Amino acid sequence: MKKNEYDYYDDLANWSFEDIDYTKETLTNWIYEDIVNELATKDSKILDLGTAAGEKVLKRFPDCAEIVGTDYSVAMIENANKNLKKSGRKNISFRVMDNLKMDTPDNYFDIVTARHTPIDPKQIYKTLKKDGYLIVRGVDMHDCWELKRLFGRGQGYHDKSPISVRDYEAIIDAGFKDVELIPLHEKDYYKTKKDLYALLTKVPILDDLSDENPDNYKKVPIEKGIFEKYVKEHTTNKGILLIRRYYGIIARK
Repeated sequence: MKKNEYDYYDDLANWSFEDIDYTKETLTNWIYEDIVNELATKDSKILDLGTAAGEKVLKRFPDCAEIVGTDYSVAMIENANKNLKKSGRKNISFRVMDNLKMDTPDNYFDIVTARHTPIDPKQIYKTLKKDGYLIVRGVDMHDCWELKRLFGRGQGYHDKSPISVRDYEAIIDAGFKDVELIPLHEKDYYKTKKDLYALLTKVPILDDLSDENPDNYKKVPIEKGIFEKYVKEHTTNKGILLIRRYYGIIARK
């Protein structure tokens, strides 16, 4: 990864959404954490790439033999270890690691998970046991598309092809079998414009981030007039609507 990409995500080290008031309607019956729990056994060893502050792992991952959460942000891992101490869980550890320069042992993990983070399927393939699973959840190119079109920019906005397709093809090329790509759609309703604005300042939805152009990682100010226009046009009786488009991939070694 480019150094400026590290810096970008270190600057966004607060990924807690507990202070944002919103509800969501899931339109696709494929829940990332449920898949992990269905595949895991009490003897499973799980690697979670891009774990951030570890909230998903601590709250939703199973009680199994071992879970290792990694992130390339030192600040994220510091927060994850603080959260781990509060949780009291004993089967989990967190450490700093770059997903694209993995140093985990070969043929060790039963499940590797990656949520909203870059991956190298060839390295993941090496660290998985035979018949082990890779589970991916990512943000697709057309996520929040109405919002991105209004601002004329955003994560993946200028990509030539969706990252979901690029990940899917790379996973097949790495040697995985039974590879499934699942489009995931969700409607989020934010209680107030303050809640929506807080989301947009925490995550890179409106920043021109792209794996196709890794030298353009920078936070862009949110123009108040355009933001107010979006709020006015998308306020409903449930809240301010934001249509999310993700993707899931499940594959077996």
